[in-house]
Amino acid sequence: MAKLTKRTVDAASPRASRYTLWDDSLKGFGLRVSPSGQKSWIVEYRPGEGGRRTAKRKLTLGPLGKLTPEQARKAAQDAISKSRLGVDPADEKSAARRATSFGDLASEFLAVHVALKRKPTTLEGYRYLLDQMAVPALGRLKAKDVHRADVARLHMQYAAKPYQANRMLAVVSSLYTFAGKRGIVPEGYNPARGVEKFAEKSRERYLTVEELDRLGAAIREAETIGIPWEVDETSPTAKHVPKSRERMTRIGTHAASALRLYLLTGARLREILHLRWEEVDFERGMLFLPDSKTGRKPIVLNAPALEIIAGLPRVGSYVIAGNDPSKPRADLHRPWKAVAKRAGLEEVRIHDLRHTFASFGAGGGFGLPMIGKLLGHKQVATTQRYAHLDNDPLRRATGAIGATIAAAMGEAKADGGEVVPLRRGQSS
Repeated sequence: MAKLTKRTVDAASPRASRYTLWDDSLKGFGLRVSPSGQKSWIVEYRPGEGGRRTAKRKLTLGPLGKLTPEQARKAAQDAISKSRLGVDPADEKSAARRATSFGDLASEFLAVHVALKRKPTTLEGYRYLLDQMAVPALGRLKAKDVHRADVARLHMQYAAKPYQANRMLAVVSSLYTFAGKRGIVPEGYNPARGVEKFAEKSRERYLTVEELDRLGAAIREAETIGIPWEVDETSPTAKHVPKSRERMTRIGTHAASALRLYLLTGARLREILHLRWEEVDFERGMLFLPDSKTGRKPIVLNAPALEIIAGLPRVGSYVIAGNDPSKPRADLHRPWKAVAKRAGLEEVRIHDLRHTFASFGAGGGFGLPMIGKLLGHKQVATTQRYAHLDNDPLRRATGAIGATIAAAMGEAKADGGEVVPLRRGQSS
């Protein structure tokens, strides 16, 4: 036995069988030398109160290349101290190895919690935010070892996409709440808490009457003769594209009708795409959705929307037929991209069609409670985004106030009659 120093460690040569050099100043601390020449630091101890009846345990601290003799000695001292306090360092290390990784936790969260307790669309959104954003950055870390700085750094990487970044932050926070309740991490531990969200500007966009006219024309063109698409003739691949007379984008009747219904009903896009014929009540002019985002939901159809549905050919069980009649259409990304570009509305999102429905209702003075019912909002606060468009009451109020003030000035009658403008140079 000798004190393990760099000199004694370097001088230790491999033998035919594995052996251990023990340190003479710290009992239980040693260097294990394998026949291959590999050298590892170890510590031997009796867990708990010790005693000869307690079996010794060995813990590998790490290879020689990663720990200097001083670092290994400190690690051995810590392990021996823990064992005397009743903590078994070997069990602790095994538990650390078995600890759930962030990636495994994300998979369990989606399968055990979200898939069973949330809507399929919510599951789809959570899976995208975790699999595409959070897991690639944090997946290999132990869930308990993810810190606020890690989440903040990830959040900052998506500064150019503030909405997605904030949604991802909220999902990670929900994931850790789930992990705490299941004992995977200490309850209350949440590295997403305290990370400041990015400011989000309102994204609502409402189409004007003139824009709606352009959009309607683009949908009709795409549905009938098709929309021409441009090709860069100077591109090396231009010779492989169809001739100009064949460069047309056409959308089917069902896709065109889906866009019109989305705008005319104020329904959510998935409610339109997943609508079944059995859910349409032509006699009462209603849709009865068994499972929307907010649960069971009736939708009152206006005459144009009812006419569109009645005129659609029945292909399968879904009103908006896709390539496979047995499945609902997944989205309207390509048809919308084509008609929006043709109408000069490339910055408009398809979701803005639902906002446009609400804006016309609010601007028409129907009141926010009525708009909320038509849109299927459960929370009044959700409809408040359209409050600034509900200008009919404001217009009546300012009209009455203005008429009263003008009458007091001798310019008009107080009953809201025509206001006579002041003549230049006229004094009161």
